[in-house]
Amino acid sequence: MGSTVNDTAKELEKLRTDIEKHNRLYYVDDKPSISDAEYDHLFDRLLDLEKKHPELITPDSPSQRVGAKPSKRFEPIVHRVAMLSLQKVTTQEEFGEFDRRVHEGLNIEDHIHYSTEPKLDGLAVELIYEKGLFVLGSTRGDGSTGENVTANLKTIRNIPLKLSDQAAHAYPLLEVRGEVIMRKSAFEKINRKHIEHGEAPLANPRNGAAGSLRQLNPAITAVRPLMFYAYGISSTTLKELDSQEKVMNLLKGEGFSVNEMCRTVIGIEGVSLAFDNLQIKRSSLDYEIDGMVVKVDDFASQEKLGQISRAPRWAVAWKFAAEEAETVLEGVEFSVGRTGAITPVAKLNPVRVSGVTVSNASLHNEDEINRLDVHLGDTVVIRRAGDVIPEVMSVVDNQRPKGAKKILFPKDCPSCGHKIVRSEGEAAWRCLNSGCPAQLDGRIYYFASKSAFDIEGLGDKIASQLIQAGFVKSPADIFFLTKEQLLTLDLMADKRAQNLLAAIDHARKVELPRILTALGILGVGETAAKLLAGYVGTVDALMKLTAEELEEIHGIGPIIARNISQFFADKSNREMIQRMKDGGVIFPHFKTTRAEGVFSGKTLVITGTLSQPREHFKALIEKNGGKVTDSVSAKTDFLVCGEDAGSKLDKARKLGVTVLREDDLLGMIG
Repeated sequence: MGSTVNDTAKELEKLRTDIEKHNRLYYVDDKPSISDAEYDHLFDRLLDLEKKHPELITPDSPSQRVGAKPSKRFEPIVHRVAMLSLQKVTTQEEFGEFDRRVHEGLNIEDHIHYSTEPKLDGLAVELIYEKGLFVLGSTRGDGSTGENVTANLKTIRNIPLKLSDQAAHAYPLLEVRGEVIMRKSAFEKINRKHIEHGEAPLANPRNGAAGSLRQLNPAITAVRPLMFYAYGISSTTLKELDSQEKVMNLLKGEGFSVNEMCRTVIGIEGVSLAFDNLQIKRSSLDYEIDGMVVKVDDFASQEKLGQISRAPRWAVAWKFAAEEAETVLEGVEFSVGRTGAITPVAKLNPVRVSGVTVSNASLHNEDEINRLDVHLGDTVVIRRAGDVIPEVMSVVDNQRPKGAKKILFPKDCPSCGHKIVRSEGEAAWRCLNSGCPAQLDGRIYYFASKSAFDIEGLGDKIASQLIQAGFVKSPADIFFLTKEQLLTLDLMADKRAQNLLAAIDHARKVELPRILTALGILGVGETAAKLLAGYVGTVDALMKLTAEELEEIHGIGPIIARNISQFFADKSNREMIQRMKDGGVIFPHFKTTRAEGVFSGKTLVITGTLSQPREHFKALIEKNGGKVTDSVSAKTDFLVCGEDAGSKLDKARKLGVTVLREDDLLGMIG
């Protein structure tokens, strides 16, 4: 028996060490190394052993507190009322058991009124309002002590800095609790900017929110797209606030963002219906959630139920089925998309995730493969969220087989053998061959779409048949199709073939912006195509411009300029344009709309506070032929400088850039 207890003590010690390590990686360093499912497994094992052997529970066990210790970079803030963690359930039966315990604790038989809300995946914080003013904000930290991030929280625009006079008078001290998140759309936007500037992308929205809020410099937090959702207050004894529903109504009335899916429901049936509804809507939400929080609505009942060491007895987190799982990476295939992007696809030992068997997952690009340091034969953690394509999240390092080989990116296109290229500042390798078979289906469909040549009757099904029959090997081949060829296609009768040929003939006369859109140059949609056409007038003139010259066009940044230059430098694309001309496409001259003036050919940067908004001066400069960019470089001709100018002014002086004050600028314009 002594040996068994000793073994258990050793296992507990290892579990506590491992959990504390992962707590720090997740809560402090924002660099989780294992999946949520794995962490839950470790914690469940710890709780199970401590339940069986209460004599082995130690004061420093993770079960006795909520999370990791706060970072020493911030002033520690002791919460007046502890910010507790939540027990979890994952099935209807487990929630039924929670409901039974609530009934027993309250000694009632009536249905319980529950408050339900999405379990947001962000960073929990507390906002303290004294006499209606926001005076202190902190992270949850270990539940009892958090980190002072007041200055950073004040930069989040949907956090009220002042409450109404009525609320200030009624509640001189109000401690509001909630979650700081980064919306998925904002996360994707900020990652695109990171990639464009050669910076490492954020791992996920939760890490993006946590990392942004815990910046030492509030100015960095200020430019990050964060949101705060209030989910309650610390006190349950304030007058007229005797339920969660009333608290949420108060917070909403005071200008706090309250999640639109918060509900008050009755009994197990009401909770189950709310949970099912949340699961249905989950994939369409613009923020990450991993389940639903269920609270007993009545505060008097909450007080009566009390809490255990690390969690309240009156609330529970009903979590979704695990979206992460471990499996073995058996191989990698490289697919080619419509824009020529080469995407590595992980071939996996099939595994169930979120109720679906997954055998393929995205590895995104070469940088992601290198970041993960993933090898063939590795055990990997994959994630599947809603209808999103599964992706490889991390590698389980201690399970790598001996002799595991690195994944090497191909040098040539796996579809056509054309040499692939990777532009500076881009994550993707691309095939620029306009006749690449893997790109043809998508390119033909896009080529014929309404924003391009607008060839009515040439949809994706017809395009696929034309390619399979060998009639179209490049988009330009569309203009050489014959009636005899079309009549060999499925369901293509004489009249339909005649109509399609008429639509193709009409397409030969479209304006230049539509032709430029149809070419499918990465980043050149309808807006950029009009800018280009208005600047150059002809496609031949456009083909001769260098990337540097293209950057001088208003609205064309360095990445799009490079994409255009690379596209026309590729022999297969030049041949496609010539074949389009041979097929009767007119490539008409387009009226140029270049602005001429004192700043023609000049690049300017605006910084500091001016008498009018920045956009006002940008429009003035562009009207007079100039181009406005965001950063100072050796190519900058003038820096327009207002009050409180910062690092851009210092850099301009170092580079010898001419500095203009507002009066100087207006004087030059006249």
